[in-house]
Amino acid sequence: MNKNLECQVAGFQSSAIKLKGFKVHQISGPSYPKLFYGRRDYYKIVLATGHFNICYGDQTFNINDTFLFFGNPHIAYSNEHLSPEQNGFACVFTERFIGSRERTDSLLNTSLFRFDGIPIVPLNSEQATFIKSIFERMQAVYGGEYDKKAEMLRSFIDIIIHEALRIQPQTEIKEKNAATRMTYLFMELLEKQFPVETAADPLRLRTAQDFAESLAVHVNYLNRSVKEITGKPISVHIAERITSEAKALLQHTNWSVADVAFALGFEYPSYFNNYFKRITALTPNAFRKNKEKV
Repeated sequence: MNKNLECQVAGFQSSAIKLKGFKVHQISGPSYPKLFYGRRDYYKIVLATGHFNICYGDQTFNINDTFLFFGNPHIAYSNEHLSPEQNGFACVFTERFIGSRERTDSLLNTSLFRFDGIPIVPLNSEQATFIKSIFERMQAVYGGEYDKKAEMLRSFIDIIIHEALRIQPQTEIKEKNAATRMTYLFMELLEKQFPVETAADPLRLRTAQDFAESLAVHVNYLNRSVKEITGKPISVHIAERITSEAKALLQHTNWSVADVAFALGFEYPSYFNNYFKRITALTPNAFRKNKEKV
């Protein structure tokens, strides 16, 4: 598949998702080229067999087996097919499709979708057969005329998630030392602010001092802990996350640059323009125009 066709497929999936909030399809035939590393605007569950190299956040997984993969719109990832053929199923869905906030929190905040979790669950033949049957039922319902099929599809998603959690139970974070614990608390607090859903509710925590005050620790101690565990200071983590969110908002919403700026906590759009250009070498408008051409 060439780059243009890959973009068309990605665009089709994005359009389908925005229209209905859900899509399921079978994966077969020659393997796709490596998918771009970045965030998507939907959740994705994949059942696949073969040899893959998956980059997820700052983790890399090389797997040659049958497995489930859980993609998250909050976290950048890429998938490289190392096998000549591909085989399996995939479904994509939006958070809005899932429904109520209570339901979203109970399912999507599990270890399968968390930024610090493991998004891959290896399956034995019996488990794979069962999950395959669920995807086949998804396809049948998705293509049918049942008037409550959206609710039925949500139930299938629930089953897959719960089955994956049964196979690979959630585990508590093993805190080796105080620095690890403090880094975990910082990363969790940072991630809880995203995604940004409205300009009327801007980011409240934007500096190392903001996070230190929220965690009731000295900023130097917090910064030292985070840098010890991750190799990067707090300011870099914050800048990377704000920039990632800015790119997503510029690409996937029709918000004005000013709205994006205010939503991300910048007092003036000019501050945001300078900040974004310093990190990406493009102005927000230039970034948006480049993405529209793809």
